[in-house]
Amino acid sequence: MKEKISLAAARRIALAAQGFTDPRPNGTPDRRHLTRVLARTGLLQIDSVSAVVRAHYMPLYSRLGPYPLALLDNAAVTRKRLVFEYWAHEASFLPVETYPLMRWRMQRAERGEEMYNGLAKWGHERAAYIEEIYREVVGRGPIAASALEGQKGNGGWWGWSDAKHAFEWLFWAGRITTASRRGFERLYDLPERALPPAVLDLPVPSPEDAHRELLRISARAHGIATSGDLRDYFRLSPADMKGRLEELVELGELLPVRVEGWSKPAYLHKDARFPRKIQARALLAPFDPVVFERSRTERLFDFRYRIEIYTPAEKRQYGYYVLPFLLGERIVARVDLKADRPAGVLRVHAAYAEPGAPAETAAALVEELKQMQGWLGLEQIEVTPAGDLGPALADIIAS
Repeated sequence: MKEKISLAAARRIALAAQGFTDPRPNGTPDRRHLTRVLARTGLLQIDSVSAVVRAHYMPLYSRLGPYPLALLDNAAVTRKRLVFEYWAHEASFLPVETYPLMRWRMQRAERGEEMYNGLAKWGHERAAYIEEIYREVVGRGPIAASALEGQKGNGGWWGWSDAKHAFEWLFWAGRITTASRRGFERLYDLPERALPPAVLDLPVPSPEDAHRELLRISARAHGIATSGDLRDYFRLSPADMKGRLEELVELGELLPVRVEGWSKPAYLHKDARFPRKIQARALLAPFDPVVFERSRTERLFDFRYRIEIYTPAEKRQYGYYVLPFLLGERIVARVDLKADRPAGVLRVHAAYAEPGAPAETAAALVEELKQMQGWLGLEQIEVTPAGDLGPALADIIAS
């Protein structure tokens, strides 16, 4: 095994680990294809912004091509579900088999140790109120937090804010889970009523064993990564990481390597693939695992990426909701998109090429935009010729 790996090889390894060498389905993607993607990514980060489509739907599209959104929706409901929701990288869909691996985090959260400090403090102060909300879930679940807005209970008037706090505390602690969603609103229920019995019957590992297994999943999903990359995937603490990587190296599951241009040591998963070529063409969500750790994105692709949703419009560099464009093994452009559903239009507000982007970038991006237009059920594409790539896109669309 090589001790030093070129940056180009590291990119190919990382993209292969994320499923970009897997063949796309010939027909309509089904649960088997969803399972395959989840086996690669290990999680799908959930986000509520719907400027184009909510971010958790996009990684499947980027890897499988057009698929029915109901594929993921249906995989997250009923006792035959494939995924459940919990805090992983951030709020995420996770394969149901990983439920026992998150029990340590739930147990710590119940003690106020593994959640936002403000919520932990609130939970300590409002323990009796939380138990009232829990009894409501027991008696009425699946139930949304909004169902208790303004309802009078033993603890006084339940406003949305307090009810939502209580539901979120119980969710962190694993005492309730997401049974389904109504729009984007969670409907909560007890895990024993929402999750497959076979999953609930799985043994709960010790925290140390769970951390080790989560690092295995992270390492497979990365292919090649630094210690910080591996830790960030499931947001493990430095204390939780202590000694775990060394154990996986000793077991031969991780191989220490150096990557060209990286200042920190890296670890190669023992089953990482070394493709000679990546032939990807995909728009990536801001929270796709390929790009959600921004320093890794810069190291791998020399691509500095920040989401500017919360940046005042006049201070934005690239736009409100900007998606990176992956072509081959490189991120070659970025495009500010908006799905204008009432008008039936996919709006390209601006597009920018990366330095050294190949000559075919504009044409390839137009093809990808056409595919996305069809997937989202929009009637046309309209391009504002802004950014250095915008005029070329506008010309191609016009012709």
